[in-house]
Amino acid sequence: MSSIVENKPVIGISCGDINGIGIELIIKTLGDARILDICTPIIFANNKVINFYRKSVPDININFVSIKDFSRVNHKQVNLFNCWEEEINITPGTLSDAGGNYAIKSLTAAAQALKEGKIDGLVTAPVHKKNIQGDQFNYTGHTPYLKNLFGAADVAMFMVAENIKVALLTEHVAVKDIAQFVTKENILSKLQIVNNSLKRDFGITKPKIAVLGLNPHAGDEGLIGKEDEEIIKPAIKEAKQKDIFCFGPYPADAFFARGQYEKFDGVLAMYHDQGLIPFKSLAIGEGVNYTAGLKGVRTSPDHGVAFDIAGKGKADEASFREAIFKCVDIINSRKEFETQYKNPLKKMSAGMLARAVDEKITED
Repeated sequence: MSSIVENKPVIGISCGDINGIGIELIIKTLGDARILDICTPIIFANNKVINFYRKSVPDININFVSIKDFSRVNHKQVNLFNCWEEEINITPGTLSDAGGNYAIKSLTAAAQALKEGKIDGLVTAPVHKKNIQGDQFNYTGHTPYLKNLFGAADVAMFMVAENIKVALLTEHVAVKDIAQFVTKENILSKLQIVNNSLKRDFGITKPKIAVLGLNPHAGDEGLIGKEDEEIIKPAIKEAKQKDIFCFGPYPADAFFARGQYEKFDGVLAMYHDQGLIPFKSLAIGEGVNYTAGLKGVRTSPDHGVAFDIAGKGKADEASFREAIFKCVDIINSRKEFETQYKNPLKKMSAGMLARAVDEKITED
């Protein structure tokens, strides 16, 4: 691809719900021309939608060139790939069928481009899980959709920041149904994905991973639920036999309150709020949602459509900007990883590190 010649990755950007804050975030982020120093952005949307939201941020000057095929990508400008031509009714802050339908048009075009190698990475703006449902999209969000599109055996929703990285065993699952997904097979699969991602995507040679318990106090040795003793502990033991350096299960409250997460490169939480509440509370800088386990690289900001401030010019683009930075970083890390393991001297060095004596970590 021409991105190789330019030595800059081409990053596709889906617009999200057209009535949410996605387009505003895109305009604010790409309005800073310095973004072109690290990547070539392609917005998957429509020029009339971009121009509509320009009015809400008049102080931001964004210029773009419209393209109809990827051979015409301009590496010195922001590119806009028009996903539709028809006039649509834009109503900021409103949950509507149109908002979901055009979010899916943007997402499917951008995701297909990622799958076909037309772009090097994908950053997705927020969608609303209710109005995206339909005959063409029957998923609870981006993560399961991308898993199916790429034919991945499994993926992990991986929330990442500089000081903390938390993956989820279960994602958008009702609390009453969580326990049925807590199986040894599922835990081993997620641990393998997280372990591989920390090595390949984040450049950590020998990752240390903490596993949280499902029940209060990690079950108190079977007094409060059996899953921690009968499922999670055996899964951790088997993972260690597969050279995954993991520990637990830890009681989630004490684990985060006492700062134990600082000893680890990654954390596997059993369910959504168990992982995301502490992540969003503790993340230094802006958190990013990363889909680990995909052949392609996809990131997104760690927030939703924010209908309450849509179209008012109040949206904070910091997490969206960080999602672009993280997408570029992961692409570059993967290239470095592949180069390292093609070089026999570097591979030998990595092998020596892998055989080093494990650091002693006390499990409280």
